[in-house]
Amino acid sequence: MSRLHAALPGTALPRVPFAGVPAPGVPAPGVPAQGGTAPGGLSPPSLDRLTDGQLAELLRDPEWRDAACETLVSRYQSIVNSCARRYRLPAQYTEDLVQVGYVGLLKAINGFDPAVTPELAGYAHACVSGEIKRYFRDKRWQLRVRRADQEFLLRARAVREELVQELGRAPGDAEVARRLEITVEELEAADMAAGAFAPASLDAELGGNEGLTLGEVLGQEDRDLERAVDLQALSAHWDELPRREQRILTLRFYGNKSQAEVAEDVGCSQMHVSRLEARALGHLRRRLLSDEPG
Repeated sequence: MSRLHAALPGTALPRVPFAGVPAPGVPAPGVPAQGGTAPGGLSPPSLDRLTDGQLAELLRDPEWRDAACETLVSRYQSIVNSCARRYRLPAQYTEDLVQVGYVGLLKAINGFDPAVTPELAGYAHACVSGEIKRYFRDKRWQLRVRRADQEFLLRARAVREELVQELGRAPGDAEVARRLEITVEELEAADMAAGAFAPASLDAELGGNEGLTLGEVLGQEDRDLERAVDLQALSAHWDELPRREQRILTLRFYGNKSQAEVAEDVGCSQMHVSRLEARALGHLRRRLLSDEPG
């Protein structure tokens, strides 16, 4: 609600529908109760029968400004809902757009001049739509996206709906791009930009019966990557070792055998296995260190 106060400083906030607006004709706080009179002898329940121009006149009266403003908000709340829902976003994002739309509606009420146009509807629609578009442009994108891609994305959604009605089926990318007079590559880039607007939650469940979340199936850092680099470096000098020493190292470090078990396997004493192992490891260590850039 702080955005609404910022939009109209010094203006009491009307109780818009999502915040528990009373039914049309119910007096707002500060408005005389049933039987009280407004300028011109109007009682509060009569406000919903006034024209937009007449309500605009009441906006100038401090005593009636809040009630007149609330009546106009209630009258044109459908514009806010239609502008927000045309983007077809998940419910949590649509609610944000509705809040932004009410900011635009209040700005329209504040700037309404009956001398220019007798009805508020057209001006209100322009203000609400413009406020939502500015929100898209400046606040809503999680990543920086080119303005052209943002505009293509919104236009592509409208065109797809039109083509579904015309063709009786879902249109292909080539058909949508042709209607928009852009390339298929530009359309695909715009579609990819949608992910920067409403990224999926890591806790969102995936389809199927596994009950897995997105975070559970994403790749993680592979701790064996560094080990693979070391093994690649080691393989360059592995063939320099005698076959028996290769076998000893293989049994010790890959077979997880003790020196006594290795000695029995290769047919020599444990002490000899220890000397051969130390010699092989020393050779490999010197060769690997000599390969490091100086």
